Amino acid sequence: MTTEELRPLIQLWFSEDIREGDHTSLCCIPKDLQGCQQVIIKAEGILAGVEVAKEVIRYFDPTLQIEQFLHDGDAVKKGDIAFRVRGSELSLLQVERTMLNIMQLMSGIATSTHRYQSLIADTGCYVLDTRKTTPGLRYLEKEAVRIGGGKNHRIGLFDMILLKDNHVDFAGGITAALTGAQRYCKEKKKDLRIEIETRNFDELREALATGIPDRVMLDNYTPQATRQAVEIVRQWEKENGRKIEIESSGGITIDTIRDYALAGVDFVSVGALTHSFKALDMSFKAVK
Repeated sequence: MTTEELRPLIQLWFSEDIREGDHTSLCCIPKDLQGCQQVIIKAEGILAGVEVAKEVIRYFDPTLQIEQFLHDGDAVKKGDIAFRVRGSELSLLQVERTMLNIMQLMSGIATSTHRYQSLIADTGCYVLDTRKTTPGLRYLEKEAVRIGGGKNHRIGLFDMILLKDNHVDFAGGITAALTGAQRYCKEKKKDLRIEIETRNFDELREALATGIPDRVMLDNYTPQATRQAVEIVRQWEKENGRKIEIESSGGITIDTIRDYALAGVDFVSVGALTHSFKALDMSFKAVK
């Protein structure tokens, strides 16, 4: 996200947390007190959200001085110091929770993504995120996936066509859905990639026969069925001289992702990256 896109979110975060004032700090901290606090990592993982945290700090109090030691994407362990901030102690206390919440969330997602991707790094396959994100935080959560070594799927409904089972059923089948998507892009002059979800070999073969999709999704296939599906797609590619990407999806876990990657798919999408992660523990403590 750009600074201009991020700032309305930061404004909302502080409005939610502080409103007319941090009465706890205001009642006991002198206005002119200066201090220094540092972000201390309390668990092993992948750091993310540092650049966003810096924007949070600058937005709230541009006079605060940041001394940075670690960066987004760095592997971290307990006791590491990400950065120090010096300046008004009132400001430090007021930015603390908002800043940490974002860093813990993004670092948790990056760490989870790294775990998944490290299991398939030698296969040429990448783990993908989904649209199962927190409303309002999607860009940050998807950025965390990227920082963790994964790839971003579509951002939303606007930047790619993904024909899922309901689209197929309501459109009247695989061929009708795909030809409708192709026609729509031509009429609207939209250069959008087209992906379609398939639930079995018959749907997969029908999708390939149209020659339309840029990517096919194998939804809830077993690893064995996935290997067969990959063979079907690769044979079609040889006969037609065109590459079609293959994505596996549906209930894939940390324990099964490697089986799917070894089946030969290009991507494995995992909703858990952004909805079932554990936040990375860290704190913002005074430097004495």
